[in-house]
Amino acid sequence: MAVSQELLDMLVCPKCKKDVILNKEKDGLVCDNCKLLYEIKEDIPIMLIDQAKKIK
Repeated sequence: MAVSQELLDMLVCPKCKKDVILNKEKDGLVCDNCKLLYEIKEDIPIMLIDQAKKIK
């Protein structure tokens, strides 16, 4: 079971409060503003700033 579209529509970056988008691999949510990747583990988005990964 994947993350529901309803949940994805509600989620925002906890750092800047802007929208996040599902990455191509569908294993994380990307904030283009902060350049952070929030991983999805066992269909649960991990929306913790200190666990986000920096992206280019």
